Amino acid sequence: MSQILHFFLALIVIGGLAILASSDRKSIRPRYVIQLLVIELILAWFFLNSGIGQEFVMGFAGLFEHLLKYAGEGTEFIFGGMMDAKLAFFFLNVLCPIIFISALIGILQHIKLLPIIIRVIGTLLSKVNGMGKLESFNAVSSLILGQSENFIAYKDVLGKMSERRMYTMAATAMSTVSMSIVGAYMTILAPKYVVAALVLNMFSTFIILSLINPYAVDSEEDIQMSNLHEGQSFFEMLGEYILAGFKVALIVAAMLIGFIALIAAVNALFSMVFEKSFQEMLGYVFYPFAWVIGIPTDEASKVGSIMATKLVANEFVAMHSLQSIVTELSPRSQGILSVFLVSFANFSSIGIVAGAIKGLNEKQGNVVSRFGLKLLFGSTLVSFLSAAIAGLLL
Repeated sequence: MSQILHFFLALIVIGGLAILASSDRKSIRPRYVIQLLVIELILAWFFLNSGIGQEFVMGFAGLFEHLLKYAGEGTEFIFGGMMDAKLAFFFLNVLCPIIFISALIGILQHIKLLPIIIRVIGTLLSKVNGMGKLESFNAVSSLILGQSENFIAYKDVLGKMSERRMYTMAATAMSTVSMSIVGAYMTILAPKYVVAALVLNMFSTFIILSLINPYAVDSEEDIQMSNLHEGQSFFEMLGEYILAGFKVALIVAAMLIGFIALIAAVNALFSMVFEKSFQEMLGYVFYPFAWVIGIPTDEASKVGSIMATKLVANEFVAMHSLQSIVTELSPRSQGILSVFLVSFANFSSIGIVAGAIKGLNEKQGNVVSRFGLKLLFGSTLVSFLSAAIAGLLL
């Protein structure tokens, strides 16, 4: 009974905050919100209590890990022993594969397979969530490709998207995680929580966006990706996508350097003035939210601090922080927090998403930068909703 009460309280708090920040409250369609919530609850039960769904997602993650190994061949040829020595790990192992993924996206576009996938997946999901096909497919492609590589698939139509559509596209990318790093998460967290979070975050994103950024998409506007690169030769297209991927990788690297450095400076300033870091101060802010989603009172402070660490730094730093106190948390708290952490919602992701889009379309990159904080706000609500649903069923 306590878990059910906490869940409904969490729905009221999370839904209320989303509606408070809504760009158009009159356009909210409750039917889709309720419909999505019911589906998410069913899927949560399935992935948290059944091995079939976990096996499917883990098998898909294994396939993507093979693709990254192929990407590593090209990186190894250029940078040689640097990869073996674990030098410049993030750039070589996380950013450089963007170039290979970009080439694959270009090939899928050229053979017209990607537009077919967009029509099929986009149509099915759009009937459930009431959103456009591009937005619906973006939720899946973000999960598969990652928040940086994903936008390369839309580079030819980014300039035509409205600000509201750009918010939805960017928020979806920030609210999910890339399948390419799922294996790394599973070395730190229990695999079933990682798998559950992958699915929960996609549907939580639809729910939060239905509240915070409701709008309707014209059917003609929604199929604009169907006929891309007409008249281009294969190698012309391939060269274009390879260079686009390289440009995105460099811009994302620059954005990360700047954002992480600024966060370090803010932490130092807070430590000097308040004798507590920015993360520790945010921990107090996150305390009530941790309690609302089902964390026991005596554990909420520790969990809130880790949530704040994830927001200010990134999910990997927070996951390692969790390992240092894991014995102090109950299994249920571990599960709730694990689901919360599987997300790209943090300050540096504002730079990553804005930088990735800016590398493809400068005007839209600036648009995304302007609503960066609202983007982070919505994506964090997605993480809380997914964690609250996990708390109901654990």
